[in-house]
Amino acid sequence: MSIQMTAEDGRQSLAAHVTAKGLEIHQKYGPRIGWEELLQITADRACTRYPCELVFDVAPLLPGEFAYPLAIGNRPEEGFRMCIHPAFQDQPERVAYLVLYQLVVVNYGAFASSDDAEAFGAAALGLSPEDYYAELCQLAEQLDKSAVGAGCSHRS
Repeated sequence: MSIQMTAEDGRQSLAAHVTAKGLEIHQKYGPRIGWEELLQITADRACTRYPCELVFDVAPLLPGEFAYPLAIGNRPEEGFRMCIHPAFQDQPERVAYLVLYQLVVVNYGAFASSDDAEAFGAAALGLSPEDYYAELCQLAEQLDKSAVGAGCSHRS
C-alpha cells in the first residue's frame, strides 16, 4: 500500500517547515533582528540555503518593490544579491522585515508563496503573521502611496 502526497499536503508541509525555520532563526538571532543579525543569518547555511549578499540597489526592483533576491548565476549555488530599496538604507532596524520576506525565495525558490514568506518572516521576528503583514504594507507605502502592498508580493 502506497501513500500518495497531494499538492495540498505539500503546501502544508512547506508552510510548517518555513514557520519552524523562522522560529529557529528567532531563537538563534532574536529577539531583535537588525542589520548585524541579518548579516549573520545570510551567512549561516542553516538559515540561508545559498550565499546571499545584502545590497541597497534599486536598479533590479520593480516599481513599488522593496526588495528582491537577484540570482547571480544560473544555479542557486552561485548565490544571490538581495537588492533592497535604498529608501530603507537609513532604517536598518526595519530592513529585516524586507529581507526575511524575500529570503524564502532564496531558500525555497518558486515553491514558496507569499503566505510562506509572511509565516517565515513573522516567526523569525516573533510576530503574528497579521502584524508582520501590516508592517510590510506600511513599509511598501513608503515607496509609493498609491501602491499599497505592492512590495508584499512575489514576482511571477
